[in-house]
Amino acid sequence: MGGTVKVWVSIVEIKRVRENKKQFLDLLLLADEQESMIDKYLERGELFALYDGGLKSICVVTQESDDVCELKNIATYEKWHGHGYGSELLRHIFSQYKGTYRTMLVGTGDSPRIMRFYRKHGFRSSHRIEGFFTDNYDHPIFEEGVQLVDMVYLSKAL
Repeated sequence: MGGTVKVWVSIVEIKRVRENKKQFLDLLLLADEQESMIDKYLERGELFALYDGGLKSICVVTQESDDVCELKNIATYEKWHGHGYGSELLRHIFSQYKGTYRTMLVGTGDSPRIMRFYRKHGFRSSHRIEGFFTDNYDHPIFEEGVQLVDMVYLSKAL
């Protein structure tokens, strides 16, 4: 009857990073492959880092207008994909910005896996910018073996 039950307790901590944001460049580059593109939003954005026994995920959110913010970058080390860290980080920033902004946007490539992730978290199709990836990056960007051309924007009411 009496057995031992082992319970693993995970303590997730999410920190807002105000200085030395470039220290996360390796992780930022997983979601946005060109450093010059990251440089366009990193300093004006708010960076959040999720730790669970070490760094697992980051995201950057920018203010686009008085009532709209944009998720510019969210990345989790590949080793930790499927562990819920990206979802936890999204829930945190939704809570963080609710009441400050009415809408959150995210621009991404038209990849089925990524679109499923955002839709699961309440994002819906908004608009698209044709040729964004081919016009703004110095090399072709591929996701799941398909070259990205257009930027697909999704929005979520906060």
